Amino acid sequence: MTKGPFVAMAAATATLGTVLGALTLQLRADGYEQYVESVGTFSVLMFVTAILTMVTWVRDGRPNAN
Repeated sequence: MTKGPFVAMAAATATLGTVLGALTLQLRADGYEQYVESVGTFSVLMFVTAILTMVTWVRDGRPNAN
């Protein structure tokens, strides 16, 4: 496979994780504590997804041994 889909998806999910992390901090500052845990968890989930996407890309680039 080509790099394009893997890199684009990893970049998009990492960006989403960053935005959600900033939103988490803003929610905490504004006093919306009931939403902080959910948004923070989703932010971490986006970072984990980005990392796993890059791991998949690296594993896809290896030669297949049969």
